[in-house]
Amino acid sequence: MINSEFKKLPNSQVEISVSVSWDQWEKYLDVAAKQYSQEIKIEGFRPGKAPKNMVEQKVGKGALLEAAAQNALRETYAKVLIEKKIEAIGNPKAELTKLAEGNALEYKIVTAVVPQLTLKPWRKAMEKINKEHAKKDGAVSEKEIDKELEDIAKSRVQHVTVEREAQDGDNVVLDFTVKQGGVPIENGTSKNHALILGRGVFIPGFEENILGMKAGEEKEFELTFPAEYHAKNLAGKPAQFEVKVNEVQERKSPQLSDEFARSLGKFKDLADMRKNVAEGMVEERKNELKEKKRGEYIDALIEHSQVELPEVLVHEELHKMIGEFEMQLQGMGMTFDQYLGQIKKSLDDLEKEWEPQAIKRVKAALALEEVAKEEEINVPSEEVEAEMNKTLAQYKKVKDIEKNVDLSKLYDYVKGTMQNEKALELFESIK
Repeated sequence: MINSEFKKLPNSQVEISVSVSWDQWEKYLDVAAKQYSQEIKIEGFRPGKAPKNMVEQKVGKGALLEAAAQNALRETYAKVLIEKKIEAIGNPKAELTKLAEGNALEYKIVTAVVPQLTLKPWRKAMEKINKEHAKKDGAVSEKEIDKELEDIAKSRVQHVTVEREAQDGDNVVLDFTVKQGGVPIENGTSKNHALILGRGVFIPGFEENILGMKAGEEKEFELTFPAEYHAKNLAGKPAQFEVKVNEVQERKSPQLSDEFARSLGKFKDLADMRKNVAEGMVEERKNELKEKKRGEYIDALIEHSQVELPEVLVHEELHKMIGEFEMQLQGMGMTFDQYLGQIKKSLDDLEKEWEPQAIKRVKAALALEEVAKEEEINVPSEEVEAEMNKTLAQYKKVKDIEKNVDLSKLYDYVKGTMQNEKALELFESIK
């Protein structure tokens, strides 16, 4: 017989006390003996074939009882979870409280469970948000369009070689060597290095020394590296610089004209380009407003919900966030360790900083799930599968993709995403 009782603990945890009668868990002694007989050598017997009494003599009764209890605990705990409909998550903490031959086995387990979220009425909050956003249409001013066109022209700047002194804003092409005590420092020599004056890329004082130089001119000067310089061996120390200017180039942005518009390949004239840019800006602003509004929906949902989060859910979300960020960094050609080194922080530091955002993400997911239950939002399986197929199609060149992807997890993820989208569309429809 298996008896169990449980009590709620803070932070969505439960303590489960279980008692397994002797006649129920006695059989696990044979299982434990067989396991031991496969691991230890007993004279005259092949692995796994030694009788229980011989194994007991070899390992001791206490060790055999302990192994049997652990096997019984694993199986009976799983049965209790199913019987009591407990949705346990994370790694449980188990403690044997009674272990004696001929007696009931007793143990306690503390485990986190899927938290129960209470959602207060939220429709008026969504209605208020929608009324506030109804006044925003995503319109852009003529001044904003002018600036966008100017930025486009600046992005296609031309470098024109000039025979004059270097000025602020010019692009200069340099050879330089940095020395300390007459010896070049590591990575301190460069040839034909392009530098735009006025952007403050080099240490303070370097660009000021280049201003006024012409192509072909050489110069030597001394500067002190900043006390907070990233290379600790150079921080706060003086160094000698030898510089030669190879070329001075004036940076010229093209004039906004019909010819410039046509040079971009898809416009008949400047007016056509302006119209296209304006439409793109309006569309972008509408998308920004939509995302902002959806962010306000989520904030409102969280404000209208009550839930105790187990630490394991927050930690899982943190690891997910870090994994997502690692992928972004890979796309930029940087590793996560390099990033941590650059910002001078540890993984623990980052997790502490990101914990509030992780908590918010978990609460948002639980709240949206509760809305879906309340509003009976369902996504037909054929729609989920169609979306899954789109995802898999993006990776069709990857060999054996379906063998390497957990399709059941992908199904749950896609279904959850589509369900959340329907919930957000519901919020948008509230007037």
